[in-house]
Amino acid sequence: MTPRKGKHFRTSKPFEAATSFTLHHPHAAGVDVHSDVHFVAVPPGQVPAGFVSPDPGLPPGVRKFGANTGDLEALAAWLKDCHVTTVAMEATGVYWIPLFELLERRGLQVILVDPRQTKHAPGRPKSDVLDCQWIQRLHSYGLLTASFRPSDEIVVWRGYQRQREMLIRYAAQHVQHMQKALEEMNVKLTEVVSDITGLTGRKIIKDIVKGVRDPFKLAKHRHERCHATEAEIASALHGTWRKEHVFALKQAVAMYEFYHRQIRACDAEIEACLRGFAAKSADAAPTPKPCPRRRKANGPTFAARELLFRLAGVDLTVIEGISEATALVVLSEIGTDMSRFPTEKNFVSWLGLCPQHRASNQRILSRRVRKGANRAARAFRMAAQGCHHAKNALGAFYRRIQARCGGPKAIVATARKIAERVYRLLKHGEAYVRQAEAAYEEQYRLRTLKGMARKAATLGYKLVPAGSE
Repeated sequence: MTPRKGKHFRTSKPFEAATSFTLHHPHAAGVDVHSDVHFVAVPPGQVPAGFVSPDPGLPPGVRKFGANTGDLEALAAWLKDCHVTTVAMEATGVYWIPLFELLERRGLQVILVDPRQTKHAPGRPKSDVLDCQWIQRLHSYGLLTASFRPSDEIVVWRGYQRQREMLIRYAAQHVQHMQKALEEMNVKLTEVVSDITGLTGRKIIKDIVKGVRDPFKLAKHRHERCHATEAEIASALHGTWRKEHVFALKQAVAMYEFYHRQIRACDAEIEACLRGFAAKSADAAPTPKPCPRRRKANGPTFAARELLFRLAGVDLTVIEGISEATALVVLSEIGTDMSRFPTEKNFVSWLGLCPQHRASNQRILSRRVRKGANRAARAFRMAAQGCHHAKNALGAFYRRIQARCGGPKAIVATARKIAERVYRLLKHGEAYVRQAEAAYEEQYRLRTLKGMARKAATLGYKLVPAGSE
């Protein structure tokens, strides 16, 4: 019976069949990574003469290694014996990291491949042995593209930064535990204080843990900038004070303070790491405009702006929506070398901030952005959310897109604008000039008028201002 052909019935050559592709990497190897074992494939003709495989059931050129450090050392030595110069492996969880770093130290060119590249190739076999052969074959023909990975010193900094983000998430969980314990005691502190971890909230909670029960005495901790009056705070602090709820509050406070001590220790490591980078600019960072708002609770505890300016040679915080914390996350994820991204379109595509245009027969099927957990993209989205009420060009752009397409699309579109500004600032190093909201609105008005005049001309009409005749 003739096999059916079509969209869902695709035929392909067998895996062993010869192809007419050009061999770009004749000394390439492929690794199928697992948690406890790694399968490695090299060209069969490069196996040393007289080599006897410890696993006779495996094909020529394929070996199985364990995942312990000694096994990884043996794997790297075997690749050297086979005269391998480049290795490709799929990004499988975090299991690839020790092998990747060891092979790089041994002088091999290692590329990390998105599994979607090998998954979408037609005719892919599926088994551990055939997987490594398939990766080796695609890599030897130059059909695999390396995923972006910054320099090793940036990777070290990125590890500290990601650890800090994890500690902030853990601390936030215990803020919720404090809120729950207070509600169980019917202490309505969250109703009269905007943030229970602020100055007023922290002092009141610490006194409650110490045994103070007088609501008027607790209300004396009210900060002068608190919106609620002292009498309103005292009225909200009449609680039941059950023993088990006070104990839960005490433990939540202790855990919250513990994680913030860990965050400060992490900040010290990040600061030391940043000071170890080579300086791109010996000038001091420009003096920022005075900001009346207090420092954010989870912001860096060191002079991050000056160190980042020394590292990158430019000040990212001059861009709308970019704070010190956002700049730390962005630079720790992408580094300062933009040569890996030829254009800003390549950069926003890697971030996943541009729509994936899928069309068929001149009909748009989907234009959704790519799903993923890109931390730099998440930081840009958070920066875009801060532009909602901003009185600048990005704020006006956000509100225009929000009125037309809704909030989620406005966030993505504004995040892309911010990412493009960061790319240009890092690549070209030119001074950044903020565009005023009025200038942006006037530019948009003139662009709209020009489009309307062009449309009227195609229909045989002439657009003239009202009252000009």
